[in-house]
Amino acid sequence: MSQPDPTPLPLPGSQYLAEIREQPAALRRLLEHRAEFARVAAEAAKRGPGIVRMVGHGSSDNAASFGVYAFGLLPGLTAARDSISLLVYYGAKIDLGGSVVVALSQSGRTPDVLEYVARARRGGAFTIAVTNEPDSELAHEAEAVLPLEAGAELAVAATKTYSNQLAALALLAGCLAGRCDEVAGLLGEVADKVEEQLPELERLARSISVPFSAVSRMFVIGRGPEFATAREIALKLLETCQIAAEPLTATDLAHGPVAALDPLFPVWSIASEDETLDAVVDATARARAAGATVVASGTAAEALVDAQYLVPVPKPRLALLSPLLSVVPGQLFAGAVARAKGLDPDKPRGLSKVTLAR
Repeated sequence: MSQPDPTPLPLPGSQYLAEIREQPAALRRLLEHRAEFARVAAEAAKRGPGIVRMVGHGSSDNAASFGVYAFGLLPGLTAARDSISLLVYYGAKIDLGGSVVVALSQSGRTPDVLEYVARARRGGAFTIAVTNEPDSELAHEAEAVLPLEAGAELAVAATKTYSNQLAALALLAGCLAGRCDEVAGLLGEVADKVEEQLPELERLARSISVPFSAVSRMFVIGRGPEFATAREIALKLLETCQIAAEPLTATDLAHGPVAALDPLFPVWSIASEDETLDAVVDATARARAAGATVVASGTAAEALVDAQYLVPVPKPRLALLSPLLSVVPGQLFAGAVARAKGLDPDKPRGLSKVTLAR
């Protein structure tokens, strides 16, 4: 008689959870490359950048939403999530002289991102690849490469890669502002805070997941740099637990979407202690008035007094870095809800790691 295999099968979502837990270590690995960030920033500064153009898909595009604020608030540069389609598919004649292009890609193999970088470089832009694969096609196509150092990411839904993309954008922006060492030190503090809070955030995510196992739709709201968090949490809910989640700015919620809310249409609100807080407080109050169940998260979660569920995160010394902390509860919540629904967040249905389709 054959003996049973003693190797236990991995639990559904165990890889996804392991990669969330690895985020502090991944952040610290990235910070070991601060000299490379300083060098690339110095080269970009020589070009006299008039605009920073960021491109990517999925979580990388969500990270670019944060980059708009990182480059705007630190070195005071205009930054945008650029349209890949305009350049690659429509062949638009765009003046790229004086542009810095930051291409974000975990794999470095996404075809239209590669083509965008190739055309941007021919058009006179200074091109930077931010990738987890420094020997990838994207890295070879760009003039400069910044390693993400997230390590192998086996779960399809990105977690530690996304966090390291935020850190990379913040560090590059900090170096362009002449604050490279300062921002690197602050990012190191964020890594420590994430590590300290992970056990409690895991407990909170598990404790509130079961009531949401029957949920099929959700709004996720944030403002300013936290709109990137809203977009990323909504994507995690879509990918891992088949919740039709839509990210909204706190202001957009009042312009129509609030009419869709009812007790079976919950809202995840991200509140940070910055200039956007009043807008998030007002939007959350409107959601509660419409009968929606509200989960409050972020560094100022306690300010959302009407919320039924509270998942706060600690406040970093630089408010701009709050999204590195506030995304973690949403990542954990998505994984916990997926498991409560009997789904495997490691292997979302119909998804693969590299964006190949147009």
